[in-house]
Amino acid sequence: MNHNHYISIMAGGVGSRFWPASREARPKQFIDMLGMGRSLLQMTYDRFAPMIRQQNMYCVTNRAYEGLVGEHLPELPAVNIIGEPSRNNTAPSVLLTALIISRENPNAVIGFVPSDHLIVKDEHYRQLCQEAFEYAANHEAIVTLGIHPSRPDTGFGYINYEKRSVSGHVHKVLSFREKPDLATAEQFILSGDYLWNAGMFFMSIKTLFAAYERHAPELYRILLPLRNASKEEVAGLISDLYPQTPNLSIDYAIIEKAEDVYTIPSDIGWSDLGTWNSLFQQIEKDESGNAVMCDHIILENVTNTLVRNNTDKLVILRDVKDLIIVEEEDVLLIYPMNKEQEIKQLGNKVRANFERHL
Repeated sequence: MNHNHYISIMAGGVGSRFWPASREARPKQFIDMLGMGRSLLQMTYDRFAPMIRQQNMYCVTNRAYEGLVGEHLPELPAVNIIGEPSRNNTAPSVLLTALIISRENPNAVIGFVPSDHLIVKDEHYRQLCQEAFEYAANHEAIVTLGIHPSRPDTGFGYINYEKRSVSGHVHKVLSFREKPDLATAEQFILSGDYLWNAGMFFMSIKTLFAAYERHAPELYRILLPLRNASKEEVAGLISDLYPQTPNLSIDYAIIEKAEDVYTIPSDIGWSDLGTWNSLFQQIEKDESGNAVMCDHIILENVTNTLVRNNTDKLVILRDVKDLIIVEEEDVLLIYPMNKEQEIKQLGNKVRANFERHL
């Protein structure tokens, strides 16, 4: 294991598209969404445990979830759980983590990865991450993992890349494209020149600081005092300075503006598990195309339906199709599969009248 290689697991999201299973008090990264006995956060940690030292694994999250991270990852040193006092998006989060790691190792190369994605081909994924680490260590470069697209999906950003590699599996990024309409996504797929942007990237501390200083100087200035503060001052400075940072994504603030950005085209069995439908795609189906995530159920003439029942109730369904059905102790959700993107907006209605169910 290379002592300069670090992983930062980004675990601050609220998972609102997975309501009512995902709640503000326990978002989806802390849930065993796949019924495999491990939460998504634990599965993310497990992927890197064979290649990264425990003391080099960090998790950045909202302060409200620090205790949950500790429960789910007892192997992680408590000082490696970084609690954000406010939700200011990923650009401040990434810089905060890098500043804290730089205090112990200014030569660190850090991989930043989401806590709530599914990756099936773990060993191949580790091999590609190792290549990303090595390229980022030896070049002033930001290296992303791009996913070979399997369909013209309008829910992802895309990476346009040069087909000729610069080293091994590493390719130069030509541009990043925002979430496209369907016709544009179809053109991307037909061209063969585009990858899905999976939000995983690797860079050295030196490269990261230079990128922030050039492309997000105000954000860099706000958090820079953390770099040389005494150990006793750090917690107070995070509380004081972090809420002052602008709400910016790392993609918008840095990665889309930087020049030396590279990608590794990846086929790793990836899903961002961003919606109920994306989970539905990953679950084994019965002969009628249903994804059933409970034992106590009777189905009669039911097709293409997801059923997740987290209670002891018996569920009986007849003559329905194309539904998302999620039962928790305090909420029953029955929603059309083709309207699943609207579940996120349900939060406003629930907050107005039934806030305790969020």
